[in-house]
Amino acid sequence: MAKTILAIDIGSTKVCAVIAELNSENELTVTGHGTSRSQGVKKGVITNIELAAKSIKKALGDARRIAGNNISVATISISNAYARSLNSTGIVNIPHKDISIKEIKRVMDTALYNANIPNEFEVIHVLPYNFKVDDQDFIEDPFGMNASRLEVDVNIIITQKSALSNLKKAVRSAGLEIEGIVLNSYASAIAVMGEDERELGVAVIDMGGQTSNLIVHVGNSVRYNDFLAVGSNHITNDLSMALHTPLQVAEKVKIRHGNLLEISNETIELPVIGDEESRNPISLEIVHSVIQARVEEALMLLAKSLDKSALREQIGAGVVLTGGMTKLKGIRELAQAIFQGMPVRIGTPKELGGMFEELKDPAYATVVGLLLYRAGEHTPYEIDYHKNLLHHKETPEEEQLDDIDLTARRENPKRPTREKELDFGGGGRRRAKKSEEEEKKEEESFSFEDLPKPDKGEGGALNRFVNWAKQLF
Repeated sequence: MAKTILAIDIGSTKVCAVIAELNSENELTVTGHGTSRSQGVKKGVITNIELAAKSIKKALGDARRIAGNNISVATISISNAYARSLNSTGIVNIPHKDISIKEIKRVMDTALYNANIPNEFEVIHVLPYNFKVDDQDFIEDPFGMNASRLEVDVNIIITQKSALSNLKKAVRSAGLEIEGIVLNSYASAIAVMGEDERELGVAVIDMGGQTSNLIVHVGNSVRYNDFLAVGSNHITNDLSMALHTPLQVAEKVKIRHGNLLEISNETIELPVIGDEESRNPISLEIVHSVIQARVEEALMLLAKSLDKSALREQIGAGVVLTGGMTKLKGIRELAQAIFQGMPVRIGTPKELGGMFEELKDPAYATVVGLLLYRAGEHTPYEIDYHKNLLHHKETPEEEQLDDIDLTARRENPKRPTREKELDFGGGGRRRAKKSEEEEKKEEESFSFEDLPKPDKGEGGALNRFVNWAKQLF
């Protein structure tokens, strides 16, 4: 039976909601989508809960109408602006020598317990990047292996409790329940990474409207993430100030004439701020230099962050650029020069069944990644926001211990109901359950006279005990 999934990307410039059906073979088919202009969000941070909720409602309403589905449970993205990451290690002994899901959960929980998480932060992902079985390092999947000790190194992504609470309030104000929370750049990486890139190590940079997010995926999972409060809207602002033209006009100039490869000598006429009837002649050389300066600055800051991660040598597949800002002509070539010869490509989201043409744009990488995350394309043995271990293994019934309530018997003791035989004639006997009142009466009317009398042939100890009991009571 198909399962319906709702993914919502709450960005700084747009809110996008997508509804999809997930079939029994884990294949996704998009059934509806909606996009609205983002309000109440600046540089990835919720600044007005009411306005943010309105933007979510509008995008959600459009997606529901197209899909014909009133789903009210969503998986949402959270900005890297809130997030930090830290590393931790867990070690457990394996008493039965075989590593089961229970042991993997135990070692992951131990790593989380050992982490020094500040009080004002909450965990959203615990991502294992290295399993060690006895003395063997970099085990891809420890499940079913024979060992006496299991170790794990994890990258824990945490976020500010207050910021997370504001995000949840905005989503709930839109009439939704939250099924999952996924880091924005993690979702984008899921949508654009290829299998080879996962294996070789890759840096994914999501360049949006007001923010740029960097994530480094090495080995089995995410190892590093960073945030830069610079996006394509900053180019628009720079053009508006440099050319003394309204923001809407500057945005159109950026889209139409933004080119980092070629410098044109042409001149265009633009309206002046405050006096739109007047026109100023502007050389496209100025447009080019303004855009070049801002994009170069952003990419250089991201390159420094990549160096800071100390993982540059492990990135064999290079850099993948995604997000709306990557539509600027020549951004790939400029990035390749700044990242000093590392291969760079523009990443578009993986194609899904029934996918609308609009969703194939790099600007929609995050929302597509959220769908894929719900479909199971997450890090193996990750602990998610709800503290669940995500895996695809079949768990034997004896390992499913979470549902056992060890206090249930103590809190509500139920005695087994005794049965008596009723003779309905004709030699037929049927068993009927005694009522609780009958059992109570029997207990009250109990007498030591009812005890069986021992045969004379038996030892005298039992005789003496019965006589003593009769005298005592």
